[in-house]
Amino acid sequence: MKKALLLVFLVISTYAVAQPSSVGRTRTDKELTRKVEAALQGFEGEVGVYVRHLKSGRVVEINADTLFPTASMVKVPILCGLFDKIHRGSISYQQTLTYRDSLHYDDGVVGSLRDSARIPLSYVIMLMTTLSDNTGSLWLQAMAGGGATINQWLDQHGFASTRVNSRTPGREAARTRYGWGQTTPREMAELMVMIRQGKAISPDISDRMYRYLGRQFWDGESLSQLPSDVKVASKNGTVNQAKSEVLLVHAPHGEYILCVTTKNQKDERWIRNNAGYELLRTISATVWKHFEPQSTWQPPQGYDKWW
Repeated sequence: MKKALLLVFLVISTYAVAQPSSVGRTRTDKELTRKVEAALQGFEGEVGVYVRHLKSGRVVEINADTLFPTASMVKVPILCGLFDKIHRGSISYQQTLTYRDSLHYDDGVVGSLRDSARIPLSYVIMLMTTLSDNTGSLWLQAMAGGGATINQWLDQHGFASTRVNSRTPGREAARTRYGWGQTTPREMAELMVMIRQGKAISPDISDRMYRYLGRQFWDGESLSQLPSDVKVASKNGTVNQAKSEVLLVHAPHGEYILCVTTKNQKDERWIRNNAGYELLRTISATVWKHFEPQSTWQPPQGYDKWW
């Protein structure tokens, strides 16, 4: 009997750890769900959407627990893995790094450095989160202990589906299917909420990470549909057949989290009116107008010429 009770306790404990942080009571926002579903009509590809209004608990869940490629959204888990190392004292936030040509992945800012160039760690973190610098991101992934260590952190904090695949032993098949990383709309969104609420690693580290995530250079999609004076923390990602974005919006009538992901898109064009980009903009505008119905703000005429 005691063994049976112990087994039940272990199962319950494991289940409790294997869930993202509690989101409280939620209820489906049927009206917003209908609006988002209407926006998805005719899209040639698979789409996942998760929305949660943090104060009211209203949610939209469309393929919210389906796996999608993260593309560059994977840099949010990398950020958490790196700061966990900093928290443990394995890495100093104040240290200066030495770039080597062997680190080169592409010709972003970090990849354009000369061999032996010195650069503060904080600058590389900024370039990863703000400019989505790939060479810098892979460098930080390695400093965090690699994909396996980051995945262990994710698993320990209840994110059972979100994973780093690239340069991670044992995840070659997942990398072939999903690329650098994989996630679900719900998990990526709730990871951002965890950071926002000061529950990722420690309150001070959550605050530092959140400040980085509030400095996004690539603001032509979801962010372009929001007033420029509204605080937003976000990360986006794009590859040929997938477009994605997660954003936590400090709206006047309550913060909300939104994550939109696509995969198997028919439209693979690298232009502004790619169907995935247009979908990100449409859903962002739809959600904003739903939660802020009295807002009369519109993107200024000619805003689109800057992207």
